[in-house]
Amino acid sequence: MAKLRHCFTILLLLFTAESAHSDFFTSIGEFLLPQNCLSPHVNCVFCFVFFPSGHMTDLLFVERDLVSSLKDYIRAEENKLQRIKRWAERLDVLSTAGSQDPEGFLGHPVNAFKLIKRLNTEWAELESLVLTDVSDAFVSNLTIQRQHFPKDDDQIGAAKALMRLQDTYELDTETISSGRLPGHSVLIVEDCYDLGKVAYSDVDYYHTELWMAQALKQLEQGEESSAVDAIAILDYLSYSVYQQGELERALEFTKKLLELDPSHQRANGNLKYFEYQLSKQMKLEVDDDDEEKRRMQKENRGRRDDYLPERKQYEKLCRGEGVRMTPRRQSRLFCRYYDNGRHPRFVIGPLKQEDEWDSPQIVRYHDIVSDRDMEKVKELAKPRLRRATVHDPQTGTLTTAHYRVSKSAWLGAYEHPVVDKINRKIEDITGLDVSTAEDLQVANYGVGGQYEPHFDFGRKDEPDAFEELGTGNRIATWLLYMSDVQAGGATVFTDIGAAVQPKKGSAVFWFNLYPSGEGDYRTRHAACPVLLGNKWVSNKWIHERGQEFRRRCGLHWTD
Repeated sequence: MAKLRHCFTILLLLFTAESAHSDFFTSIGEFLLPQNCLSPHVNCVFCFVFFPSGHMTDLLFVERDLVSSLKDYIRAEENKLQRIKRWAERLDVLSTAGSQDPEGFLGHPVNAFKLIKRLNTEWAELESLVLTDVSDAFVSNLTIQRQHFPKDDDQIGAAKALMRLQDTYELDTETISSGRLPGHSVLIVEDCYDLGKVAYSDVDYYHTELWMAQALKQLEQGEESSAVDAIAILDYLSYSVYQQGELERALEFTKKLLELDPSHQRANGNLKYFEYQLSKQMKLEVDDDDEEKRRMQKENRGRRDDYLPERKQYEKLCRGEGVRMTPRRQSRLFCRYYDNGRHPRFVIGPLKQEDEWDSPQIVRYHDIVSDRDMEKVKELAKPRLRRATVHDPQTGTLTTAHYRVSKSAWLGAYEHPVVDKINRKIEDITGLDVSTAEDLQVANYGVGGQYEPHFDFGRKDEPDAFEELGTGNRIATWLLYMSDVQAGGATVFTDIGAAVQPKKGSAVFWFNLYPSGEGDYRTRHAACPVLLGNKWVSNKWIHERGQEFRRRCGLHWTD
């Protein structure tokens, strides 16, 4: 206490004495303390320090500045929460609309693409936004759920599906982007840009140009974008048109880019190169072969060495064009009640049979399976749906293929009474033995889902086709439509120019082989891409074994 009183005494004397010794003080920032009170040998537990009012005012402003910074931090947090809230409200609207009719909602190509894009890209951005200590539960849940999220390959696949629809149904980018398709879902600048990048990565400069041009158009029309600018778009545009042989347009886009960014290194280099090539081209006569090559490239929509010779016919039929049914032939097609030779099952309740085509004969049976049974089949198949496979003629095994884009599952008759019931009904209607047939294959074609032209039967150049089954070739095909499709999804026969539209509850049937056992090449068919909606079908491929006395052989090749 004596030492403490000594400190106070010294302080009071110093503040009142006019002749205070300046060397008695030391400065620690803005604080002035007596030297001996800082000494470890002096007990200053209760040494008060007095400050000039000017210094206190400065501290007030310091505190005010700290409070202001604190409020800025709070506003930043609130702004972050508001952004998350707006994001959540937007997704709530989308998920509510989608959950009311999931298949219908995802049946729209833009909805399917944007769902995959959101889950693959935007949710990662949201994770970065909310990655704070209080968000541990959310991040943990997101991490767990991410294993089920689409990957980059899925986003690329969805983008290619949109471009496939664009080509098949001759849709321009404006129609897709502006929401003119039923459902009115739109693509923003970033969406168009991402589609262009997918095409670019696939060396598809035709679609790169189309989608980058659409992205640029939307920017120029005033649409705002924080992720994409005109410079990046023009960079892709100039190169994509150059790759298609259009030097003048490439030069035009490059100059436009340099107006926005004069220091752009690649554009400055391209400018000189394009100008040199253009001057060189003007001195030489235009090569007719090069012009024809460029024309064909445009006509083929940038496709490289198309493996599908009948693609134009296939796409025309998908659009409802090129059907070769004349009025005279049409007049010979009928609807009738069918009892399959007074089969006991159909004597009292005959089937409604409709001729879809005359040669080869393709018939449709209406109202074959109830809605309840079809839903049960879907329910059984959904957990097992996997990427659909095709028969590899080289290896004799089933494998995935780029020309078949769907998911499928196989259901055996023993798995559920509904499957057995469908199998028995197929046998009763067709008169063929289904005990040697393949299991019921259930397929789901989502947006852009398709199966390009193919044969169901094994050809002579495929000697090992279905050998492992030991039941011979596929003699006939039964195709049951288990959903209606808003647009697209027709089954088309490219050789004969026929198109069969999906109708829920109906089934179409045709023979793949002549009675002689030779393949009927007129049955080459395809499943058109689904433009709007969701297509569910089930196939029953019936084999030769067991049909010896049910469909007798013919003496001639086409008998």
